[in-house]
Amino acid sequence: MKKIALSLLLLSTASSSLRSAEVFEAALGREKELPGGKEADGIRGDFVLRNDKIEAVISHNAPNRRANMSTFYGEKGMSPGCLYDVTLRGAQNDQLVAYCPAGYGPVSYVRMMEGTPAGEAAVEAVTSAGINEGIYRRNEYRVKDGFQGVFITTTLRNETDQPQKVSTKAEMTRFNSKGETVEGIFWVDAVNPAHRCGYAISALETKGTDKWGGDIEIAPGKEVTATRFFAVGTSPAQAVGEALEAKGTKVGLVKGEVKSGQAPVTSVTVGVPFSKEPVPGYPDDEGRYSFKLPLRSMALKVTDLGRDDASVNVVVAEGETQAPSLSLPPAARLRFKITDEAGQPIPCKAHFAGLEGTPNPDLGPKERAAGCVDQYHSKNGDFVVQLNPGKYRVVVVRGPEYGHLTQEITIESNQESVFKGVLKRLVDTRGWISSDFHNHSTPSGDNVCDTDGRLINLAVENIEFAPTTEHNRFYDWEPWIRELGLTPFVKTVKGVELTGSRQHINAFPFEPVAYAQDGGAPVWNDDPRITALTLRRWQGERADRWIQFNHPDLSNMFVDRDGDGLADGGFVGVGEMIDGTESQNGPGTDILAEAPYKITRKAGSLAAKASLVREFVWRQLLNQGKRLVAVGVADAHAVYGNGVGSWRIYLPSSTDDPAKIDWAELAPRAKAGNIVLSTGPFLEVSTPDGKIAGDDVRATGGIDLKVRVQCTDWLDINRVQVLVNSRPDPKLNFTRESHPQMFQDGVVKFDQTIHVPLQEDAHLIVVAMHETLGMETCFGTSSYATMRPCAYNNPIYVDVDGGGFKANGDTLGFDLPVMGLTADKAKALLEKK
Repeated sequence: MKKIALSLLLLSTASSSLRSAEVFEAALGREKELPGGKEADGIRGDFVLRNDKIEAVISHNAPNRRANMSTFYGEKGMSPGCLYDVTLRGAQNDQLVAYCPAGYGPVSYVRMMEGTPAGEAAVEAVTSAGINEGIYRRNEYRVKDGFQGVFITTTLRNETDQPQKVSTKAEMTRFNSKGETVEGIFWVDAVNPAHRCGYAISALETKGTDKWGGDIEIAPGKEVTATRFFAVGTSPAQAVGEALEAKGTKVGLVKGEVKSGQAPVTSVTVGVPFSKEPVPGYPDDEGRYSFKLPLRSMALKVTDLGRDDASVNVVVAEGETQAPSLSLPPAARLRFKITDEAGQPIPCKAHFAGLEGTPNPDLGPKERAAGCVDQYHSKNGDFVVQLNPGKYRVVVVRGPEYGHLTQEITIESNQESVFKGVLKRLVDTRGWISSDFHNHSTPSGDNVCDTDGRLINLAVENIEFAPTTEHNRFYDWEPWIRELGLTPFVKTVKGVELTGSRQHINAFPFEPVAYAQDGGAPVWNDDPRITALTLRRWQGERADRWIQFNHPDLSNMFVDRDGDGLADGGFVGVGEMIDGTESQNGPGTDILAEAPYKITRKAGSLAAKASLVREFVWRQLLNQGKRLVAVGVADAHAVYGNGVGSWRIYLPSSTDDPAKIDWAELAPRAKAGNIVLSTGPFLEVSTPDGKIAGDDVRATGGIDLKVRVQCTDWLDINRVQVLVNSRPDPKLNFTRESHPQMFQDGVVKFDQTIHVPLQEDAHLIVVAMHETLGMETCFGTSSYATMRPCAYNNPIYVDVDGGGFKANGDTLGFDLPVMGLTADKAKALLEKK
């Protein structure tokens, strides 16, 4: 026993010494020691700064060093020498994109500091006055054993002979909360509180100025400094306590636990009254919580969805105080057991609407799957949702190929109700797979949607193929798909959206490079042709490389390159350098628009705005001989509202099993334009000889189109319109009102052969839509709820005279639009027509 005890003591001593303060460069094999987490952005060459409590990353000085797109746009906002990642030691739970004292900008050097006292380690980032308009700037990042955060000292010195105005605003990006202040301490919560992380910043000392955080004026030769403490905790409450202690406030450590029966309760929020509004704290997986609190009596407020509020009274003393254990009754909740027809668990989405005075629930932030506003997205149909007692209408769906389940359920206090059901696949899409070529999660930077939330969102909307398209970095969703158990439902390939101040471009496949800036991706260029060519050849040319214009300004790309209001042909040749272009990427359904302009006015604004109708301009360009393959995407940045499930595409595939999808097989079909765009209806259009969207066909005098439309039980269409050379033919317009015999009420809504008479070459587009129906069943109360069911095919090109297809040049009654058109000018053009 003595030998065992001695061994344990030695191990403990060794472990303690190994976990003391240190700094090292993440290189030469130590890259794997970079901390992880939702927002981790460390790469090879960055500096890891850590003590016995926390670990942090300071970005090194390298060309183009940046975190994600929240810290830059185009060439601006490079951020070397900034605090990129902060998490508790070993927690792998970073939630910080970047914290840049006194703003972004170039640095002269970033280096480890020598000669720090025992138990401390530091990194300094220095910008010489010569490259910073005469202002010397130094940021020192220091950790000290025993402190749960980073000490940051910023020095600014005016080395000119004139007073200089300098910004001392610290950039801190991508948090939902705007931040609150407790006794001068600024704090933020993780975007998804379930991640259990919070940050707090306290001001410790300021010299040479009486204010910090905005613009200040520094006299010639004078210097100002400010020291702050950047704390991290398992919650904002824990971080605020650490920041208070670093500030010199006397605190005591309070520990407590929350149970229900013998089971720990992990879902509660423990509100700590540091100020008038409680600061949220969270228990761990064992239901235990701990905070450093000021020495006084206080009541901790405990809240949880589905339970009455409770409180814990505690008298905080020096040292450690054990709070009374709190025992809560069971939560009111609804348990789901949703399967497919074979009895297998299936991804699905539940909507909740309060009835008879019960308010709609707020299940959490819009960026996560497991509880977003009034929805819950489940990876496998086996889940529990806590709800306040009341009556609810609950609807469960799984994308537009499946039916829906609806129940009105009364939730009783302290009781569990059960929702069981089978989601039946109603729409037959054999031979086609559903896909979305453009979506984002938190690595993109302009959104903070959890990556696992994005993948679950894709699965519950039955998107079977989704390339990884994060902004400005090669990335791979496949490990997430495997970990979530979604391999049977979603397939991906590694890709990128290269993004700048003008045209964005998606491209895939690529191979991410570990620990490299942007995962090894190239840099965006203002000329889309250079960007497209760079992506085409990056990591070697591939036959299956896909290059796509995202939400394009088609006027700029193909009509008015320099934006001076005069047609100059755009970026000549760019159409031949891309494979597809987005014609739909939002809630709009403007494929039948009658003009290239739309005039809008925001509520409360006197100024009107003219905007281009992309779908109309696409139709004009088709008539100019530009065979632009249209793609419909969600371009999702959240889970709720702007999430997946709006526009999608259908592609022919030899397999209906997502796990077996092969992009190399799909790529030629996509490049050929064998694509149908849809918000839900499944549209099939073919000629007698089996030609489909994107194909060329020879016909004399006219051609028959076989048109078949299927809809699930919560969708419908009431119009089918054929466009001939981009013009809606009034004789080929069929509605439920004018042609009731052509429409049905089952899953198959329309199944007809339509004869299209032709006297000249023509490209043909079939639009199937509902002109008034919204999609509330799929999207609940989100911003996409009013989107109309709509689907249309990429053109079938018909050669009438045998000389090969020739575009007719028709501009549909309007000149090809130039850029910078004012609302008044656009209105005059519209009125003229």
